[in-house]
Amino acid sequence: MTYAITFSRVAVSIQAPLITVEADTTSGLPQIIIVRLPETAVKESKDRVKTAIIKAGYSFPNKRLTVNLSPADLPKSGGRYDLVIALCILVAAGNLPEGCLRDFEFLGELALNGEIRFVSGILSATIQTSSTKRSLIVPAANGPEAALVETSLQVFATSSLQDVIAHLLARKPLALAKGKSTGTRPDDTMKLSDVRGQKLAKRALTIAAAGSHNLLFIGSPGSGKTMLASRLGSLLPVMSTEESLSSASVQSVSKYQFDTTSFGVRPFRTPNHTASAVALVGGGNPPRPGEISLAHNGVLFLDELPEYPRQVLEVLREPIESGEIIISRAHHQVRFPANFQLLAAMNPCPCGYYGDNTDSCDCTNDKI
Repeated sequence: MTYAITFSRVAVSIQAPLITVEADTTSGLPQIIIVRLPETAVKESKDRVKTAIIKAGYSFPNKRLTVNLSPADLPKSGGRYDLVIALCILVAAGNLPEGCLRDFEFLGELALNGEIRFVSGILSATIQTSSTKRSLIVPAANGPEAALVETSLQVFATSSLQDVIAHLLARKPLALAKGKSTGTRPDDTMKLSDVRGQKLAKRALTIAAAGSHNLLFIGSPGSGKTMLASRLGSLLPVMSTEESLSSASVQSVSKYQFDTTSFGVRPFRTPNHTASAVALVGGGNPPRPGEISLAHNGVLFLDELPEYPRQVLEVLREPIESGEIIISRAHHQVRFPANFQLLAAMNPCPCGYYGDNTDSCDCTNDKI
């Protein structure tokens, strides 16, 4: 056998398009060539894959190996393709039977000892694989995340390359991914009834929650603006399954590791006033979601609103109107959802006491 084929998923925004992975061995100088738009981290996988295969007890083919990641127009980054490349090479070298990979999709980064490590974007891949007839094999660390998707899809969690090989050879089946958990609603810890007084502010907060309205609190320091804002989540309705998966998919592809205990809880994001415009809208290479996308289906709270640079506040205009943000770069254009409820708080003047205690306010009219 000199040719092998199987499947994986590439991470593009909160989507996970299918990619076909092929491997072929030919005579020539021993080397691994990865083609079809691999980025640096993917090109470096050849060294990790070779060492992991040897640690698994298999000899590495002393031939020219070509690995093709198709389609070519999708950029491939990160170590998420290590596992699928290693298995394709094993089949192409004749160490695994032909066709044993066709009914699976694989995601996972390989350590040098054959251990399979956590990768981001598993939730999106699981959702889109569920529409196929293939099974999905993911790292054990991603098992609880993949188990959040309620489907007939078989999702197996594994911790090593050796275990995957044993499963494909029908020696020892892998365990199904488990660990589904739901979060705790904010009203279990922060209730509006805990706040004494503030009748008008409570009324405004209730109306804003009922109609998904944006809201601005203006008051002197210590008047309870932040305390009231932190309790908005207790007034919001329970998230639907579709909303929960949509919000979780954004967090899954972010730079933060996904926390399954937050599944079903509306996000409440509070960026500091020193945050840049890129921190709010997202960016990087590849582009990752910013604070407005991480607040999708939840609340974005901007405390000390006048302290934010004008450029930062201006970037909120389009997402508030459209409910999404499009990030365009030289080699990438991605779309992230950003359907959030904006809640802000500010002082009435630089010192904070205008209108509350005029004797203590020394701000000029120009400053106010």
